[in-house]
Amino acid sequence: MKFLLAALIIWVVWKYLRPSGKRRMAAEEVEARAILGVGPCANAEAIRAAHRRLLAGVHPDRGGSTELARRINAARDTLVGRPAGDRTIDGA
Repeated sequence: MKFLLAALIIWVVWKYLRPSGKRRMAAEEVEARAILGVGPCANAEAIRAAHRRLLAGVHPDRGGSTELARRINAARDTLVGRPAGDRTIDGA
């Protein structure tokens, strides 16, 4: 009986604490918003403006960090998706 009770408690704790897809996506969105410095109510235009502002200071062509530029681009992609100009053509 004690074994079954212990197994039930472990199962309940595991179900409660395991990360779900929603929580993981929300954490990625929170991190992306923190990187860009935008709030939860920011629209796509505000996100793109923050992206441009931040990227201008850390762009590798201007002596900035490649890693920072990659993180800023990834944050923008997470929040608004990839712009139409960033699509690549496979096999060409």
